[in-house]
Amino acid sequence: MNPLDDLARTDIDPALLAQVQALFAQQQARLAEKDFKITALTHELAYYRRIRFGKASEALVGEQRLLFEETVDMDLAAIEEELEGQAPAKRQRQRAGRQPLPPELPRIEHRHEPASCQCGRCGADLVKIGEDVSEQLDVEPARFFVHRHIRPQYACRPCETVTAAPIPACWRGSRPANTSTICPLYRIEQIAARQGVPLARSTLAEWIGRVGVALQPLADRLAELLRQQACLHADETPVRQLDPGSGKTRHAYLWAYRSGVHDAGPPIVVFDYQTSRAGAHARAFLHGWRGHLMVDDYVGYKALFTDGPTELACLAHIRRKFFDVHAASGSPVAEEALGRIAALYAIEQQGAGLDPPQRLALRQRQAVPALGELHAWLLATQRNVAAGSSTAKAIDHALKRWPALVRYAESGSLPIDNNPVENAIRPIAIGKKNWLFTGSERAGRRAAAIQSLFATAKLNGLDPLRWLSSVLERLPTCPNSQLDTLLPFPNST
Repeated sequence: MNPLDDLARTDIDPALLAQVQALFAQQQARLAEKDFKITALTHELAYYRRIRFGKASEALVGEQRLLFEETVDMDLAAIEEELEGQAPAKRQRQRAGRQPLPPELPRIEHRHEPASCQCGRCGADLVKIGEDVSEQLDVEPARFFVHRHIRPQYACRPCETVTAAPIPACWRGSRPANTSTICPLYRIEQIAARQGVPLARSTLAEWIGRVGVALQPLADRLAELLRQQACLHADETPVRQLDPGSGKTRHAYLWAYRSGVHDAGPPIVVFDYQTSRAGAHARAFLHGWRGHLMVDDYVGYKALFTDGPTELACLAHIRRKFFDVHAASGSPVAEEALGRIAALYAIEQQGAGLDPPQRLALRQRQAVPALGELHAWLLATQRNVAAGSSTAKAIDHALKRWPALVRYAESGSLPIDNNPVENAIRPIAIGKKNWLFTGSERAGRRAAAIQSLFATAKLNGLDPLRWLSSVLERLPTCPNSQLDTLLPFPNST
């Protein structure tokens, strides 16, 4: 029976009753949503446990199987962390006994004294009665050491109470490791073994899984702030994802979005991991966003521009086609095109330090006439080159993209090309030669979130690992209202 039915039969004010009923409905909806998420996570947890220890994983061999096991361990830890966050009361997980850290490792002691030497209840002097000591593993490249946290215990004899400094906030709860020990797993495990440190790869995998969950709200907030910008860059790069059932890999894609280079505020990069290159993923990420979007000529973006963002074309892509023609054949037509495009970039170089109104004036004065001359030259040259040749294809491509290509010159805050997002995505594209593939879709999303934060930190002149260490220390005690203070922007650390 609805508990509000009895309330409705009383003489309560109808307006107040309506407010109470609305609040009750909202709470019921939240509970239903939470129950749905718990059910979904529980099923996902069962699935990952089944593939981790079932026959599906046996089809993988060598590095694939190793990565699969590491990834599933991370995913299991991440799902358990999300379940603990959804549950009304956190359940205590059963853990095996922890091996002591080797005594020969150097120790760095941190003493945590109470704020006052007097009892907070009666004002009497406190008497030291002991110490609580906990140890936390840390590592610098090729060097392990231990942070030793000492919390003296003080007693107030009149009150018969014990006082100690609070335990430092820690995203890991009781896990005895610092943020420097989270990756790469196999390398840290090998270094640890050589130095006698008992550090199982499954333990490292658990830490990384839980780090991903802890950082996800920051990555989500970064995406929200990105969609508040008036101009964005977008690009995508393929990655390989393990398919345990087949013993092979399949295609997935990392979509990259970057704030405009001339926009106010700190630069932002966000990576969105998806299982395909379908344009629906870009439409979902940018749903409701209106602004100028700089992209290449990939057809997946086209549906966006029918009712939403305004398309900008990349001059660097136009230049690249003429460059390839010139490199292959030494074409004088391609050389002429490259010279005219270089003149446009020289104008942009002049305006690099100007504000948008000044840059607009420069573009109107110099770039607009140069673009007009380039367009006229392309039309005239198109009639004199062999149809279907590589030169003709380069000219046709430039003319096809022309309306979106010249749009930057109508503003002082729009970019001339898509190089900024390509530069942001390049380290990941190059890194694929080393990491080869991702272990799961969940692992891909986790990597995309962490890479978004790291890439944004680099753009803002921050050391990503130092930023991460600082954030993971502050995150447990940071209220949601102050989440922006943890983002990888200047003055946030």
